[in-house]
Amino acid sequence: MRSDRSPSLSSQPPPAPAGEQTSLSGWSVYDGEEHGRFMEKLETRIRNHDREIEKMCNFHYQGFVDSITELLKVRGEAQKLKNQVTDTNRKLQHEGKELVIAMEELKQCRLQQRNISATVDKLMLCLPVLEMYSKLRDQMKTKRHYPALKTLEHLEHTYLPQVSHYRFCKVMVDNIPKLREEIKDVSMSDLKDFLESIRKHSDKIGETAMKQVGLGFMIGWPMTLQVFC
Repeated sequence: MRSDRSPSLSSQPPPAPAGEQTSLSGWSVYDGEEHGRFMEKLETRIRNHDREIEKMCNFHYQGFVDSITELLKVRGEAQKLKNQVTDTNRKLQHEGKELVIAMEELKQCRLQQRNISATVDKLMLCLPVLEMYSKLRDQMKTKRHYPALKTLEHLEHTYLPQVSHYRFCKVMVDNIPKLREEIKDVSMSDLKDFLESIRKHSDKIGETAMKQVGLGFMIGWPMTLQVFC
């Protein structure tokens, strides 16, 4: 059995477009009692949001206050630390300056010590030369000519070459020929004086020698020969 069904027709009119619905809703709010209910709901919603905002602010306010307090404490501690660092730096600069001065003085002292040590070493090296030169002068003064010549030879060939780079040693080296010539002249002068003295006293010397020889024959050999100048 076949039945024909016709499409059902809705008793409601077709929906209006979205723009028209919004416009109609907006107008319906201002029509009748809808406006009052809308304002009440809006006020209620606003109060609810205000309470939520207040709760949220109250919840975070204490943390904010604690953070500010902690920040102030940190700032105070930071200021103290800054002051300590500044004071430490000032003391360090002052003590460092004194240390630099002390190190410079120590450097100068060590330099002077090295110079003194080097000077002492050089003097110890020059001292034998000076002693030999002084000995030479004493020998020349006491007219010990042969020892003076030996000392002059040692001074020239042994001692002076070791310190030849010093100025006073060069002066000594240049003066050696003069000293040798001086010793020679004094020796010749003394020899001439001695020979002249012998010539003047030759008669007395011969007489004394003959007496000594005669006395020797009388007492036997060996005899002691005494010669008086």
